[in-house]
Amino acid sequence: MIDVPASPAPAPRRPIRELPDELISQIAAGEVVERPASVVRELVDNALDSGARQINIKLMGGGVRAIVVEDDGCGIPAEELPLALKRHATSKIRNLDELESVATMGFRGEALAAISSVAEMALSSRCGRPDGRRAGRPRSGELVPAARSQGTSVEVRELFFNTPARRKFLKSEGTELAHCLEAVRRHALARPDVGFTIWHEGKLVEQLRPTQVESRLADVLGAEFLRDSRPVYAEAGPLRVYGRAGLPEAARGRADMQYVYVNGRYVRDKLIAHGVRSAYEDVLHGQRQPSYVLFIDIAPDRVDVNVHPTKIEVRFRDGRELHQQARYAVQDALAVSRSAEASTSADPVAAPAPAPYPASYPGVRESSSPPLYAGTPSWHSNTQTSLGLAEVATLYGSPGAPGLSAFTAPAPARPASGGFAAAQPAANAPRLDVGQTAAPSVPLPQGNWPLGRAVAQIQGVYILAENAQGLVVVDMHAAHERVVYERLKASLGAAAIESQPLLIPVTFAATPQEIATAEAQAETLGRLGLDIAPLSAKVLAVRARPAALAGGDVVELARGVLAELAQYDASHAIERAQHEILATMACHGAVRANRQLTLDEMNALLRDMERTERADQCNHGRPTWRQLSMRELDALFLRGR
Repeated sequence: MIDVPASPAPAPRRPIRELPDELISQIAAGEVVERPASVVRELVDNALDSGARQINIKLMGGGVRAIVVEDDGCGIPAEELPLALKRHATSKIRNLDELESVATMGFRGEALAAISSVAEMALSSRCGRPDGRRAGRPRSGELVPAARSQGTSVEVRELFFNTPARRKFLKSEGTELAHCLEAVRRHALARPDVGFTIWHEGKLVEQLRPTQVESRLADVLGAEFLRDSRPVYAEAGPLRVYGRAGLPEAARGRADMQYVYVNGRYVRDKLIAHGVRSAYEDVLHGQRQPSYVLFIDIAPDRVDVNVHPTKIEVRFRDGRELHQQARYAVQDALAVSRSAEASTSADPVAAPAPAPYPASYPGVRESSSPPLYAGTPSWHSNTQTSLGLAEVATLYGSPGAPGLSAFTAPAPARPASGGFAAAQPAANAPRLDVGQTAAPSVPLPQGNWPLGRAVAQIQGVYILAENAQGLVVVDMHAAHERVVYERLKASLGAAAIESQPLLIPVTFAATPQEIATAEAQAETLGRLGLDIAPLSAKVLAVRARPAALAGGDVVELARGVLAELAQYDASHAIERAQHEILATMACHGAVRANRQLTLDEMNALLRDMERTERADQCNHGRPTWRQLSMRELDALFLRGR
């Protein structure tokens, strides 16, 4: 026999009562104040709303023992100081209309009251008076004179002194200090026109002076981020996305350099993060994480910032549009390879890219000199085009040059579009078998090509080329794989998605959300080449699928499309599935290792790389070429020492 424990006796019923104000404030504080960094974030929000141009943060014990935030903003009138410490008291909104179009950092009126309920707090301010005033805890309402300049100071001491259980959950002093520093850096990236200083235990930890946008990015994220990133700019009606996106080769092992701002407010949004990550799909290797700083300007009435007490989460009226805009903005910025960028920027008549920051953004350069990003080429001028035989002849010699025809002739193992030249060679051109010695190459015309002139091939794997900077090393297979892949994508993108009806519909058990999505998005599914309809209350039937994906799993494809359509855009799911097939085709169609190339063939590949989008990485995200400068080569051989 197994003894079953007796059920506990029911607890006696308690009457319904109103909670005391102090307990209400402590419950609210649990939503707003998680750790010292939460206090720093809320107080800096208020300082920025006051129009401050210099904010000083002083910390003790990682912010647990003391947090002091001083600003030079407009200040608070003496008669309003006691009111500022009460719950739901604010000067930033008055009615529902203002709540639906919030343009300030803070607006809920909870921060100061919540902080004062779990810590000792004092508020000092001076606003249009010869002297300042100081207020303590909200229940006292007492004001005393305070000597200070224009602005406000908030002192918070002994955080969670009256809730010791919560204080035990705090981490070490160093960890809490790091979180406080990160909170200030997030504000500093969005407001380069404001100076920030951070002191800890009386020592200056970090100082950020008011400066231009690019200087603030370098101060917070490092000069390497500016060097290894590209400007992002896209505008569609009332929506604007701008900032900088890190290059794939500068990706990191952690997602610790990803910053997204909506109307100047730092947010964490899965929708935007998914859109940006999808832009890196076929240029990022493995599980590496990209680095980026993106600013999104959107009409305040199209975003709800009143979702979470910490205001770090938002909700968009049209999230799918924002997802696509963020994705394509970053994707277009990454489309330009470094070689094409160098080539276009060297051209004095090349049209500069639009400024990555609008003129109204804080910290934008006010002088007439162009910004740091003005020389970046437009990605639209570098669309991949096929290199015809006539162009090859102009660049590298006559069509009958020995060796050229052998490489441009389509091989059985790869698609016809996979060669470097789309046109067929002349009929009288001699073939060059693999391993045959090539005839002397026709001298190349003078030109400043970013990837230079080919000089040799190593072990049938790497191409060595010489350019103005020094030596270029190219992974032959990876580079050609990207060229073929981009050509296949371009040819696929120009055609409509063809649907293939199934002889026997494929059915599968579906969730209520999948059935609702299939019914609501039937038209969108049809444009994607899919015909998915409910067969019963719990079963969906797939009657047609995209013809290009005839060999895939129909059920898996349908589920993936419905899942993404419910949150993002299903066209991305179809596109990703198609690109996986094209990537496989490109990998098999690219030139293999140990293939001996002539100099003309090597140069043809280099020129195609310069014309191809995303040519810096292969389809799997690995680099296709590397530059060794003369300085690096001199260092290898100790020249000049």
